[in-house]
Amino acid sequence: METTLSLFLIAISAAIINNFVLHYFVGICPFLGVSKRVDMALGMGLAVTFVISIAAFLSWNFTYFILRPEAPLPTWIWQGMGGNGTVDLSILSYIIYIFVIASSVQFVEMYVRKFHPPLYKSFGVFLPLITTNCAILFACLEIMKYLQDPTALWGLHQALTLAIGGGVGFTIAIVIMAGIREELELCDVPKPLRGPGIALLVAGIMAMAFMGFTGMDKGVEETLRRFLNL
Repeated sequence: METTLSLFLIAISAAIINNFVLHYFVGICPFLGVSKRVDMALGMGLAVTFVISIAAFLSWNFTYFILRPEAPLPTWIWQGMGGNGTVDLSILSYIIYIFVIASSVQFVEMYVRKFHPPLYKSFGVFLPLITTNCAILFACLEIMKYLQDPTALWGLHQALTLAIGGGVGFTIAIVIMAGIREELELCDVPKPLRGPGIALLVAGIMAMAFMGFTGMDKGVEETLRRFLNL
């Protein structure tokens, strides 16, 4: 039960309380570029969630078994060669994560292009830009952070929960943004603010609104513990 509670708190924190876009301000490029229509925004959110989940799965395995300090695979090879001490390959993490994310995006792009051509055309250049979506790299780096601390070593289930929660949070943010921007097309927006100007203002207001969830995780945890008698 403790594990389930922990996973729930990780998910709700990544999706709402510490939303990747509106709290950490990562993934802003697709958030602003593909939030003009709700259907496109939803498709982009689902694509990012899929990619971030695959990237988190692969990055956790690479980090746990190869990249982190005292990782089993390089330590075993090093000691087999007669070396002493431990091996730390974390300096390679950025390179590995970028390759993992690029490969995942390529897979999604091929799938969408083959089975959903209209959605692929509507995405345009923004689908390959998922490769440079810093929200995905941010999730991988967060996972690495929790794998470098032996006292708080994350398992695969926690890494996937963070990734899926972050993807859901990205989808929520971009769909809300798209809904607002669709309504703004019917409004008399002052000429100097039309386009990116009003979009950035709306994004700032949304970020301030999501700040209202700050600290909610502690209240949710206490409530669930009382309810579950933990």
